[in-house]
Formats: sequence, structure tokens, C-alpha cells
Amino acid sequence: MIWKITSLIFHRPKQVLSSISNPFSRHRILLSTFPANSTNLKTLYSNGQLNEALLEMGIQGFEVEFQCYDSVLTECINQNAIREGQRVQAHMIKTCYEAPVYLRTRLIVFYNKCGSLGDARRVFDEMPDRNVVSWTAMISGYSQRGYASEALHLFVEMLTSGTAPNEFTFATVLTSCTSSSGLELGRQIHSLIIKSSFESHIFVGSSLLDMYAKAGKICEARGVFEGLPERDVVSCTAIISGYAQLGLDKEALDLFRRLHKEGMRSNYVTYASVLTALSGLAVLDHGRQVHSRVLRAKLPYYVVLQNSLIDMYSKCGSLTYSRRVFDTMPERTVISWNAMLVGYSKHGMGRAAVDLFKLMKEENKVKPDCVTFLAVISGCSHGGMEDRGIEIFDEMLNQKNGFEPEIEHYGCVVDLFGRAGRVEEAFEFVKKMPFKPTAAIWGSLLGACRVHQNVHIGEFVARQLLEIEPENAGNYVILSNMYASAGRWEDVRTVRELMKEKAVTKEPGRSWIELDQTLHTFHASDRNHPKKDEVFAKVRELSIKIKEAGYVPELSCVLYDVDDEQKEKILQGHSEKLALAFGLICTAEGTPIRVIKNLRICVDCHNFAKFLSMVYCREVSLRDKNRFHHIVGGTCSCGDYW
Repeated sequence: MIWKITSLIFHRPKQVLSSISNPFSRHRILLSTFPANSTNLKTLYSNGQLNEALLEMGIQGFEVEFQCYDSVLTECINQNAIREGQRVQAHMIKTCYEAPVYLRTRLIVFYNKCGSLGDARRVFDEMPDRNVVSWTAMISGYSQRGYASEALHLFVEMLTSGTAPNEFTFATVLTSCTSSSGLELGRQIHSLIIKSSFESHIFVGSSLLDMYAKAGKICEARGVFEGLPERDVVSCTAIISGYAQLGLDKEALDLFRRLHKEGMRSNYVTYASVLTALSGLAVLDHGRQVHSRVLRAKLPYYVVLQNSLIDMYSKCGSLTYSRRVFDTMPERTVISWNAMLVGYSKHGMGRAAVDLFKLMKEENKVKPDCVTFLAVISGCSHGGMEDRGIEIFDEMLNQKNGFEPEIEHYGCVVDLFGRAGRVEEAFEFVKKMPFKPTAAIWGSLLGACRVHQNVHIGEFVARQLLEIEPENAGNYVILSNMYASAGRWEDVRTVRELMKEKAVTKEPGRSWIELDQTLHTFHASDRNHPKKDEVFAKVRELSIKIKEAGYVPELSCVLYDVDDEQKEKILQGHSEKLALAFGLICTAEGTPIRVIKNLRICVDCHNFAKFLSMVYCREVSLRDKNRFHHIVGGTCSCGDYW
């Protein structure tokens, strides 16, 4: 309607305009007979009484001036009052008020804030004159709503128009340089920033390093960061978050420590980023320290920070603390529920996951999403609750929960069947899926074939996997182990030859353990640790002692064509065994040992940890790529299926 009014007033033929000029004049004369009450209008908008203020504006008519328009429009922006703001603009149009650039720009800001980009763009397009603030406001509107292409095109138009960008324009447009093509544009904008001498500005620098970090170019991001003459909490948080999001957890933690010593003041985003890094490293003591800092800082309640704490404690193996944080939250989002559900799932606590899911539905404050169902079904799988997991999946199929299953949900069902030993059903289920099976689904089925020694289906599945990802050494390892368990040694040699032919190399294993707030990292056959001789001697000692209790090395885990003695020596050099031995050396008797592995734990190391737990009466918590293994008295929470 506003645009129709605008068209009538500003685009009406001259003769029509002249014919209505007298009525406007009479209207102005009539209104001018009422005394303008600007004080009353100011009182109304100052008190947030927008409707009353608008009525007063209607009474004052042509007497309303710049300051009143600006103040009422500002209050509309503050209250996100779209209808009231439109009435302000309509008043300008009806009274033929020639709004200056500033007020027109405020209208753009107003419409952007209310999510009405189309109206904002119409105001922008009809501006007779624009300044850098006008251009930046419109670019910002597109960037904030995720219209990266439009933001970048408008930026190019701005340059073509001869308007020079300022630091806010650069900082805004860089947030739209996210895609692969966006990175190249971002580099071009970086060059323009240097030419314009804005590279040292804190806003621009923060946006630059954030752009590079999100594109995975962390070295460029670090270069920008180190080049800043001064840093604020935003720039510091951006670089820490960049490292954490790329999985460079140790680098993120080290940088946080350094900046903290240099006097950096952290905000809730900083702490959330650091907690993400600590989740990856699974260093519980450091996590508790950061939690203590958060409490001492007395920050306002931020749900994103509480979610990060739940995730950190869960991934550090302390579900009790995760649940404590969860239970004390005054409000929860679906991410809060999902973080707790995923924690239970990864720890194999299917019953707890199902009970929490039930509580979520009973409270009915937050609706589950696809991740919620994925976590619950996965929890049922890891917790040995196959029937309940399939029931929940069937509910999704029947759309009882408003969601159709996605391919990840189908993958969980394959895992459910596999864990229950129903390999043939799992295979038929895969063949009937409405999706093309992914490597993850075939891999899950191959693992089930290995555990339940179904070589016939396993061979078919392995062929599919080797076509999809011929470079994944893990698939060759599982296939080789399956053949070895069936005594098919010729096929084992064939798999090894195939690996040599395709030059497949296994990702180096890496395990770490935290002691006295120091992270000790071990690689396979590691010879760099200060206590390497003591550690290797301890592994040999452990092997002898647990063999007496029944441990037999799983030599099929070694793919090299060497004799059995050499195979056993290779197994003794596995990183998780070195970390476990180091833990036994350096901790008091009866202390739990927590180890993290970057890959899926092999069968032999899993058996080694179980016997170690039984013989030395130690609780072992071992987190691998897929899940947690809680081993007590020689029994693992995974039920020897992972």
C-alpha cells in the first residue's frame, strides 16, 4: 500500500499534481490552525507509546520535523514494530516530506531489522542520493540474511558508483565471502583493503581473519591476526574459534592460554570456542578450569555456553557433570537436548537416552528435530535396545513425529540389525532403502559381517566399499580380519597385495592422555616421548602379565607380511597401548585411566585394555573415533561391538 501511495504522489502526471496542489494547501492551512505540540510527541515516543505518538503525528501533520521522524523511527527499530514504522513512512509520503539521506537510510535499517529486505531495497533504489552509510546498510541487510551473492553484487555496484567503502562496509561485505568462489572475491577485497589503508582497523581485521578461518585457511587468518596493531575480544575469539572449528584443538588451547596471559578479556563466545577445543582433546581437568573461570566471570546466562559445557563434559567422559549442567538450565533449546542425548548415545547408555527423549516429549516445550531422532536411535543401537530403536524409526516412517527419516537414520537401523546379529535383515534393508547406500552404511554392515563372521555378505559389501573409497585403509583391515577369522589366509594375502598395488596407507594412529594438566601424545611405535624406554618396557611387562590371565594377541590386526613374533612387536607399539602403559606408570593405584584415540580402536588393543582393567583393577575410559569404551573388571560397555 505504501508503494502505491508513493507512486501516486511521486509519479503522478504534472497536470494531476497541479490539480491537487490546492487541496494540499488547504489541508496545510487547516492543520496549521492547531498548535504543534512537539513536547507531547516527544514524551510519547520516549515512553515507547508508539501508537499514541503516531496519532499525535497525524494531528500535527505538516508540522512534524526531522527530529520527531528520527526519534519515532528509532523507537520502531528498537521495538521491531513493522506496522508502526510503515505508518511513519506513510506519513512522510502523505505530507510530501522530502526525507534527507539520513532518514532514508534509517528506513533501510528499519526494514532490514524487521526482515523485510524487499521494502528495504525499494527505499534504497528510490533514493535520489546515497552515501557510504546507505550502501553499507543495504549490503549488511543482505549479508545478515544469508544473501551473499546479492551483497557482493551490491558492493560491486557501490564501487562502480564511485562511493568509497569505509571500514564498516569492508567488515560487512567480508562476511559474505564464504563459498569457494567467495574466498577468491575475499582475497580481492583484501587487496582493496590494503590499498585503502584499512588493514590495521580492528573491525576489518576481525572480519578478514574470520573469513580466512571459515574457509579453512588458518595460516592466512593467523597472519592477519598477528598483523593487527591492537586486538579486542572479537578478533581474539575469531582466531581461537577458527582453530577449534578446524579440529586444531591443541593450537586453539595454546593460543587461548597465551592471549589470556597477555590480558585478553574473554566473553561467552570465547569460552564456547575454547570448550569446543577441549571437547576435541577430551582434557577434563582443563575443562573444569574453564568452567570455573566462567563461573567466576559471572557472565549473564547464555544457552550456547551451557550447551558447550554439556558437550565438553560428555566428550571428556563425565556424563554426571553434563547432566548436572543440563538439569540446572533455566531454558533449553533443541541443541541442549541433542547434546545430552548424543552424550548418552556415545557412552552406550541407550536406556538413559530413551528416558530423556521421553521427558523431552512430555515437557513439550521444545520440538525434536532430525538430530534428536538420530541420537536416540543411535543410543538404542549402542545400548543394545534394538527393538526400541526400530520402533522409533517406524514412528518416523509413519510421520508420527513430523519427520521423514533421512539417510543417516537408515544407517542407524543398519547398525541396529548388525549389532543384534541380524546381518541378513540388515543387508535386505540396505537393498530396499530409498537412498543409495553411503560408505558409512556399507562400513557399518561390513563391521557386522566381521563380528558375526558372515563372510559371504561381507565380501559383497567390501567390494562396494572398495569402489566408493579405495583409499580407506580401514576397509582393507576389516576385510583382512574377517578372512583371517575364517582361516582364509590366501585371501588375507590377496587383500595385502591389493593395498600395496593401490598404495593405500593407514592414517597414523595417535593417542593421548592428560596427567597433571599436561597432554601426553603417543604415536604408533613412538620414540620421541621423554619416558619412551620406560613406557615400552612397561608394555612388554603388561603383555607378559595379562597373557597369564588369558590374553592372546590378535595378530590379524597386522597387515604386514612378517612372522608372528614381528607382528606381536608391531602390536605392542600401538599408540593406545603406549598411552595405557604411561597411565599405569604415572598414576596412583586404583585411579581411572582416560585415553583418547584419533581412530577406531583395533580388536587387539581393545582386548589388551580389557585384560589390563581386570588384572590391575583399573577403570579404563577409552574414547575412539566412534564412541566411548568404559571398561571395568574386564568388561566393556560396548559389548565388544563397535
